[in-house]
Amino acid sequence: MILPNQLTVLRIILTPVFFVLFISNYPVLRQISLIIFIIAALTDWYDGWLARKFNYITSWGKFWDPLADKILTSAAFFAFVIIKVIPFWMVLIIIIRDFLITGLRVYADYKGHSFPTSRYAQWKTFIQMAFLYYLLVVYLGQSFNRIYYGNERIFAILKNPDFIYYAMLSVTIITVHSGITYLYRGKHLIHNLIKNEN
Repeated sequence: MILPNQLTVLRIILTPVFFVLFISNYPVLRQISLIIFIIAALTDWYDGWLARKFNYITSWGKFWDPLADKILTSAAFFAFVIIKVIPFWMVLIIIIRDFLITGLRVYADYKGHSFPTSRYAQWKTFIQMAFLYYLLVVYLGQSFNRIYYGNERIFAILKNPDFIYYAMLSVTIITVHSGITYLYRGKHLIHNLIKNEN
């Protein structure tokens, strides 16, 4: 198995480890979960860079790489649902949208059709990750005493429930809208895929 695919497997393996450590009540384990999430996110960037630079493109990678990304972000969103930071219904909508579009892209590629990621969808992913990093820093930063003590007021402001709710709502709306745009842009391809199946 080539290195980019190994990194994809590593990202999938690290995801449940991050999740279990994050939802624990032990500060040290939560600190480790933040490090693991950062490592997992870096493997996404690095395996993509390797694949592009050295043309390490495989059918296996095309299927599992985007799926591994969705597994990681979904786990992080669900982790914040469990600790009651963000609403479950928003996370559910995001996950359904992301897996639906990812599945469609993978299926189109399997059938020999190109269904490339739009610039809007790339920005959507960036916004999702930026929001997750924001939540991780705010809620896990308290586990790092040197960061938290002396900055309690800043953390209190950043943890404002109303701000987090409306920020998450904005992320959800952008995610849904990008999905609708994506489906509309590829409606002819989708029609052909359905037609060929029939």
